[in-house]
Amino acid sequence: MPDNGKVYVIDDDEAMRDSLNFLLDSADFKVTLFETALSFLEVLPGLDGFELLKRMKAGNSTFPIVIMTGHGDVPLAVEAMKLGAVDFLEKPFDDDRLIGMIEAAIRQAEPAAKSEAVTLDIASRIATLSPRERQVMDGLIAGLSNKLIARDYDISPRTIEVYRANVMTKMQANSLSELVRLAMRAGILND
Repeated sequence: MPDNGKVYVIDDDEAMRDSLNFLLDSADFKVTLFETALSFLEVLPGLDGFELLKRMKAGNSTFPIVIMTGHGDVPLAVEAMKLGAVDFLEKPFDDDRLIGMIEAAIRQAEPAAKSEAVTLDIASRIATLSPRERQVMDGLIAGLSNKLIARDYDISPRTIEVYRANVMTKMQANSLSELVRLAMRAGILND
């Protein structure tokens, strides 16, 4: 059975959760159910869908959220979209419309998820550097020559060459410009 993606359902109505679980499971989504936003975030009681949206937005989350409500109106839908919801659906709804919204939300989120995964991979490469290798990398991305870096740390330029080679290997960079791009992507060096 193909996997169309992971869907988290947050609804306080058990029958609705069960119904959505059945519907989404039959559409080949991996479904996880939550009774409250609290149980989803494991935070303070009383968190509703809009508070969840606010917290996700405050945390710069790229997690796609489709809001479903039993009492929707235009101002509520506008507020949800401003807070980062990718779509808004009023209950009762057409099953195919919900599935289409979820598929679109997952497709829309894929580039951000891939980008985040790449950034995390770069950060994990940086974490493998020894303190001295990190110093050498910082010197390289600052535009310093091997001789200047060696002078800063009172070691030989040949030793810097060894550290530089280690940095390039661990960072999987084939050139200094690629190393600079990786550092920018990791937030070490600003544009």
